Amino acid sequence: MSEEKKKEIVRITKFVFFSISAGIIEIVSFSLLTELSTLPYWPCYLTALVLSVLWNFTLNRKFTFQSASNVPIAMLKVALYYAFFTPTTTIGGNYLAEYLHWNDYLVTGLNMVLNLSTEYIYDRFVVFKDSIEPGSSRSA
Repeated sequence: MSEEKKKEIVRITKFVFFSISAGIIEIVSFSLLTELSTLPYWPCYLTALVLSVLWNFTLNRKFTFQSASNVPIAMLKVALYYAFFTPTTTIGGNYLAEYLHWNDYLVTGLNMVLNLSTEYIYDRFVVFKDSIEPGSSRSA
């Protein structure tokens, strides 16, 4: 196995583990909002998603992609991803939960799996494509 393939496997593994930690933040905050408030699905999901995205971006930029790129630019690129992902999953999830009466947790879980897979590809090949592991010029 080539050195680059090994590095990519390590990146994917780190991304998955950090995403699991973000998923825990998302599901706990979603559960608290769902169980302890009378809010409909969408504000519970949206709040939980924002909290997990902030956590996940910070850890993955620093540890998974070890990117020294301009943080505001990287955040803008991630914001562009979420400008599409968030309304799609918020509106779609709300439709499934509120109108088709799918289980809120099932819908959120499906959104989380979709987020994990599509965000890794986007981060790897768009956000951090030119700044992965830049060597000794790494910055926090």
